Amino acid sequence: MKRNILPVLALLFGTLFLFTGNGLHSLLLPVRGTAEGYATTTLGLLGTTWATGFVLGCLTAPKLVRRIGHVRAFSGFISVIAIIALLTGIIVDPIWWVALRAVTGFCTAGTSMIIESWLNERATNESRGAIFSLYIGITLIGAVAGQMMVPFADVHTPILFMVCGICYCIAMLPTTLSTAASPQPLKAVSLDLKALYRNSPVASIGILLVGIANGAYGTLGAVFGAKAGLSQSDIALMMSSTIFAGAVMQLPAGRLSDRIDRRYVLAGMAAIAALDGLLLFLLKPGSPAFLISMVVIYGAVANTLYPIAVAHANDFAAPEDFVKVSGGLLLLYGIGTIIGPTLSGPVMSSIGPYSLFFVTAIAHVLITSYSIFRSRMRAAKPAGDRDAYTTMPSANAQMITPESMSLARSETSKKDDITVNYGT
Repeated sequence: MKRNILPVLALLFGTLFLFTGNGLHSLLLPVRGTAEGYATTTLGLLGTTWATGFVLGCLTAPKLVRRIGHVRAFSGFISVIAIIALLTGIIVDPIWWVALRAVTGFCTAGTSMIIESWLNERATNESRGAIFSLYIGITLIGAVAGQMMVPFADVHTPILFMVCGICYCIAMLPTTLSTAASPQPLKAVSLDLKALYRNSPVASIGILLVGIANGAYGTLGAVFGAKAGLSQSDIALMMSSTIFAGAVMQLPAGRLSDRIDRRYVLAGMAAIAALDGLLLFLLKPGSPAFLISMVVIYGAVANTLYPIAVAHANDFAAPEDFVKVSGGLLLLYGIGTIIGPTLSGPVMSSIGPYSLFFVTAIAHVLITSYSIFRSRMRAAKPAGDRDAYTTMPSANAQMITPESMSLARSETSKKDDITVNYGT
């Protein structure tokens, strides 16, 4: 195992700083934007354009990497991200922020796919699960560390934007200085909606709705916290705690879905998220401790939905199609994350900050209803014939790429493999 891990330690070190910068910048922008008095609709567009850029990056970045090579592409992507992080601290303007956020999303997809393809090349079937777990754990630590930096400086100054730029520059060093051979070219991803829906209607519709809910909260959660009266440190704590809660909850939820119909687990988790969201909307708790506790419960259950839906889709797919199906579902999730902030921003502007959870509750009620409906239309796979449940990154920490789906599972994966790769 040491022989497999040691060659990628430098790359993982760079990954830590990449996601530290991502975590800090993604929270800093809405917090600073709220302090500047930007409209909630505008702040929602920060998530919309980022997700749009990320999806486009998943689709087109492999072509660019094949043309110029992994190292040059990686350096170029991170350089652009660092420049944008610094620019957003200099040019404090919502129009520029929204436009530049799309470029950041595109480049983030490119850097993530390059890192994951590099790790995938170094991994063997025996070490793949450990490397994937270590990678996801590092992205989680990085994202949370970045978010927790927000309370330590004045968001009205360029200091934290400069810290973002420093993190990105450090992330670039291990790869640019490495003498290791570049991995194989990235694979292009295609989206066949009809085939995805035929394979698993619940996974296709469910993941689109999960993307809407997670995209809304991931983008506007900090805005909600600020408008609900939370301090900067409380906002950072709330956003980080939901990531950790979702990570911890994935393993018990996944084990439960290995024993009973995954659609029932999906429906149950979505129902809890819907109930919690509705209570937040109706009660509008004023106590910061109580408010954060309720949001953490929301994050714990909401972040289990994506991996359960992916596992359900793979239950009905051939082993050789796992990565293709998961990659297609990822793009559906990305489309949902484009829709979520676009819908939620105007709703929050009209009804108030707590209406964010009314939007997520609607999405989760639809997931519950459709999962129960479909459970009566097709029998569940017997437990022994199901695909292995694999935990995924918490949605608010990282959007996964098709390359991470390749890294997550062995190329010789069998449906009777019951190991759980607990990454987050």
